[in-house]
Amino acid sequence: MHERLNFGLKLSVIGNILFIAFGFICFIFYKSYEPGSIHTSILSFTAYTVEIAGFALLMMGDWLMASSIRFRTILKIAWTFYIFLEAAMMVLELNSYKIEAYKPYSLAVAIAHSVISGFVCLSFMEFERDNKKLEIKIIICISIMFAGMLGNILGIRVYFSIIVNALAFIIMFQSVRSFVEHGDIEIDCHGDRARVAEYKSEFVDD
Repeated sequence: MHERLNFGLKLSVIGNILFIAFGFICFIFYKSYEPGSIHTSILSFTAYTVEIAGFALLMMGDWLMASSIRFRTILKIAWTFYIFLEAAMMVLELNSYKIEAYKPYSLAVAIAHSVISGFVCLSFMEFERDNKKLEIKIIICISIMFAGMLGNILGIRVYFSIIVNALAFIIMFQSVRSFVEHGDIEIDCHGDRARVAEYKSEFVDD
């Protein structure tokens, strides 16, 4: 696998793992919230630290993938948009900035979040269209994302949907890594042409 692409996929997996950690910290934060307490301040600081680290890894992974793979413009735009969307929602979840239209328990927000996330996940078909194994993984991951809306029915804030989405994208990125390593997907990257030409030359020489 192209080293730059592989490293970008790894960072994306780790970044999403940190998002899951962020979600659980939020859960503890709201269950034990006490205004002005040291306990709450520590949880808030920890949540922001994990959140920032997660986004730093995701943005680095996004840049590595976008700069290594050829074409796939829709995938690149969709994934970058998703990162900024999650950043906005996480900031709102911790009440760092309030928008009147954003309701943390709103079913409409949860549905919109899941639908947008599903479309982003669907854009991963650009890795290799008509690949059945990839299609199955995408269907599974989108199903997991839509299951995230159930948290709202249980009265859980939208961060539950963020946790579920992160889990789905961990499965997605790790699956892509596995598919490439086993030759189930061929992702053309910048610099690959030189290697192909070299292989052809060696084949002719033989």
